[in-house]
Amino acid sequence: MATKPGERRLQILQTLAEMLETPKGEKITTAALAGKLECSEAALYRHFASKAQMFEGLIEFIEQSLFGVINQITGEEERGFRQIELILGLLLNFAQKNRGMTRVLIGDALVNENERLQLRINALLDKVEAALKQALRIAATQETFKAEADFGALANLLRCYVVGRWEQYARSGFSREPLAQWPQQWPMLYFACLSQAGDA
Repeated sequence: MATKPGERRLQILQTLAEMLETPKGEKITTAALAGKLECSEAALYRHFASKAQMFEGLIEFIEQSLFGVINQITGEEERGFRQIELILGLLLNFAQKNRGMTRVLIGDALVNENERLQLRINALLDKVEAALKQALRIAATQETFKAEADFGALANLLRCYVVGRWEQYARSGFSREPLAQWPQQWPMLYFACLSQAGDA
């Protein structure tokens, strides 16, 4: 039974993501990918115009997966700090469950690939940071924040925390799991934000 075009595209992306899970992080070639799929390189190019387009497919999957849930969180949860907690937990959990995608998120898998791919990841992370900044603004309406509280700096701090955990996960050969110390670290992050509140 023939595989439908959409199913074959998904199969190619899944295989690419699996190949990215190798801790050594060797450069992935279309020849190696075709070998894994037991097809010719020409067969790959019937579904994707280039390897860069395959990586774009992975980035689109990441965007849809993350922002589908982030939009749900911000739409259903009224408390700003709870939004932040849920968004950060989502970002850490996604990486822990998707090793290959983590290497895409930190740019490790994009070295020597088309530079527009890293620009897309940068834009994705900027959107995450913007969502965190908005949640902080909501929290500010529920807490007595100092007049000089810098929501941009706080949102960037939270973004850097997540990216740092992703980096540690990938660089450790996926042994230092992002969620390992989350229960202890979230209160620390929470109080770092809350320290910008008035008498809190």
